[in-house]
Amino acid sequence: MAEERSRAWAGWVTFAATILIVTSMFNILQGIIALLDDERVVATEDAFVLVDMTSWGWTLVVFGVVMLAVGGFLLAGKTWARIVAIIVVGLHAVAQVASLGAYPIWSLLMIALDTVLLFALTVRWSSAAEELRYQNERSGSAGMSGDPLHGQLPHETSSLYGPRVS
Repeated sequence: MAEERSRAWAGWVTFAATILIVTSMFNILQGIIALLDDERVVATEDAFVLVDMTSWGWTLVVFGVVMLAVGGFLLAGKTWARIVAIIVVGLHAVAQVASLGAYPIWSLLMIALDTVLLFALTVRWSSAAEELRYQNERSGSAGMSGDPLHGQLPHETSSLYGPRVS
């Protein structure tokens, strides 16, 4: 029963890491777009603001690269990556609050997703990290068996897919 729970929480952490990686790709793409179109006029109902997008573009690109790296290390079950991920996701949520006026639906969806990620990163970390490390060790040795489809992802275990046959 406890082993099942630790696998479930490892799945939540894997989900959080995957979403961090996907979100990082969005940030990098938005940053590149902002760099290519470096001046933009943003018009809202009660404000008209001229924004230099070059610095915002570089911020998004750097932030995206950090999120990508943290997501990768989070998949490996590194405790420092969890702490950095909590900080990065918190900053991402604050940035989304700041952009609520310009992109209300996108910002609300990102805030909701950030909340789920914070939950996944803060609840039962010790058992989840232990399970992730165990699965990474198993997939490292199992990946050498020549089976290209199984044993490569941290969430794959023999109890979920039956015994491995090489």
